[in-house]
Amino acid sequence: MKKRTLLHTNLLVCAIIVVGFLITAVIGYKANWDVFEKDVEQVSDLTMESISHQIDSNFTKPVNISLTMANDSLLKGFLADEEDHLEDEDFIKTMREYLDAYRVKYDYDSVFLVSTRTNRYYHFNGLDRVLEQGNPENDWYYAFLEAGEEYSLNIDNDEAAKNEVTVFINAKITGQAGEIMGIVGVGFRVDTLQALLREYEEKFDVRAYLVAADGTIEISTDRTGYEATDLFEDSQYAQLKDNILQSGEGRQAFWYGEQGAKGYLASQYISNLGWYLLIDHNTADLNRQLTLQLLGALVVLVVVVIFVLLTITGIIRKYNRQVVELTVAREQEHQAAFVKATEQLYENIYELDITHNRAASEATEAYFESLGAPKGTPFDEALRIISEKQIKEEFRQQYLDIFSPERVLEAYQQGTENLRYDFQISTDGTNYYWMRINAHIYTVTEDGSVRMLVYRQNIDAEKRREQYMLDRMQQDSLSGLFNKAATREHIRSMLKSPGPFAFFILDIDNFKQVNDRFGHDIGDKVLLDFARTIRSQFRESDIVGRIGGDEFIAFLPVRDREAAEKKAQELTAVLRREIETDAGVCKIAASIGVALSPQSGVDFESLYKNADIALYQVKKKGKNRYAFYPNEP
Repeated sequence: MKKRTLLHTNLLVCAIIVVGFLITAVIGYKANWDVFEKDVEQVSDLTMESISHQIDSNFTKPVNISLTMANDSLLKGFLADEEDHLEDEDFIKTMREYLDAYRVKYDYDSVFLVSTRTNRYYHFNGLDRVLEQGNPENDWYYAFLEAGEEYSLNIDNDEAAKNEVTVFINAKITGQAGEIMGIVGVGFRVDTLQALLREYEEKFDVRAYLVAADGTIEISTDRTGYEATDLFEDSQYAQLKDNILQSGEGRQAFWYGEQGAKGYLASQYISNLGWYLLIDHNTADLNRQLTLQLLGALVVLVVVVIFVLLTITGIIRKYNRQVVELTVAREQEHQAAFVKATEQLYENIYELDITHNRAASEATEAYFESLGAPKGTPFDEALRIISEKQIKEEFRQQYLDIFSPERVLEAYQQGTENLRYDFQISTDGTNYYWMRINAHIYTVTEDGSVRMLVYRQNIDAEKRREQYMLDRMQQDSLSGLFNKAATREHIRSMLKSPGPFAFFILDIDNFKQVNDRFGHDIGDKVLLDFARTIRSQFRESDIVGRIGGDEFIAFLPVRDREAAEKKAQELTAVLRREIETDAGVCKIAASIGVALSPQSGVDFESLYKNADIALYQVKKKGKNRYAFYPNEP
């Protein structure tokens, strides 16, 4: 009977240790895994957005250049006279110099021209070959002739440049009757895009792919469309192929787990390329590491339990009176080890008795006292003291709303066991950093009270990384101002506040002539100077953005129409300027359309439309001035 009692006692003690350890480990594991999943999703989505923006920037310029060449009357004249100069070396030399000039000016790896009359392939090094039908190397040419698109992209080896794998942007040259006279295009080495993808892969530990509509990898860090590799064939993504490739638009995301791999796959359709951008964040290695760590902890736990069991049994037999003391000592040692291990993950850990509105341990009470709450202060009062002394003002009320005793009990009664809140906190009242609180609510069986374990984690680095990526997404790559989408959203947000406001549309007069006369490089310099000048005329809190081409928007609160008109006069004067360039002096001026809110609209679309009408009136009257909508004050 005595041995049976001893055995039951030991089993009970060990069971308590095991259950307590497992509950805490599972809670911590689940909380960390939830945070990890959200981090994976955010990093993958932001990476995809950034790569998509970079790709769009990389392809817009070569597409525009190919289309510009396709509409060049000089090039059309070359093609019209080609049959009269088939053996004329001077004619071929002129053609080569024309193509090479574009190659050198825009720093492309390849510039070519194909005549549909002779199928001759001209390269920046001269006449390369005749594209004969039936040769697989020339399939792209004949397929494009049959297609209805104005331009297309393809990845192929450049036979005229040592068979380097190249991304070609091809455009059709049409005559006055609509006939196709030829195909012209530019190309750049595929390793340019591969380097871009590799940079993001190494920085954010992801895999990036550009995939055609049939699933073929067009570009990745180790594959190109020239090799015709199907990304979805016999891979962990096989079951996702139809879901991704049949959408044709928008953005999708999936968690997958096939063929021993597990991870998060985000996709976005890039319409101007006809390709899909896929970002894969494989979490299989981390899953295995976490599983091994958990199994390792369980093995250690089993060993510790066996050791404790044998030790307690021996001590009870020899020293019956010391059983309780030894058990407590072992329990305290175990808890200390657990707390030490947990504190490596969290800044502070404390326990609260929600039912009785108080700290649940001496350590928690001492922590509250260190923050200025006198000993014995009720939890809800200590909460207010902490929020006033440490938490940034805009986060205080929500902090109190989430963690006040009555709200915690209400959430627990509705089935919520875990709470989380991110906010900014300071220890000196000046320098704030981001903090995350994870709280687990549970019931103590002994007295039925509701308790809450609170874990405080410093997430400042994570938040700063997110803000950096968000800023990059909102920025126009050339001017550094807000891009179109960000400008629209910021204006909509500001319109929620009471007005009045002024909405300016600014347009560079005769900007196309600047590009035609001085070239696109000088045009870009003019745009940058124009953007900087506009930005300097407004306050930091005012919204200034570039919404496309040479069109800019500014939005700001104003006192009245007179103040808005004064600002329009100042802008007209300061934007009438001369810019020194290597090609000479470039004179620019601006036309400005202005709409006031609420008189001319209370939403972005109405204000944009009415300001644009005013801008149109300025253009009709000779430009280099401003106008309001409507004209009457």
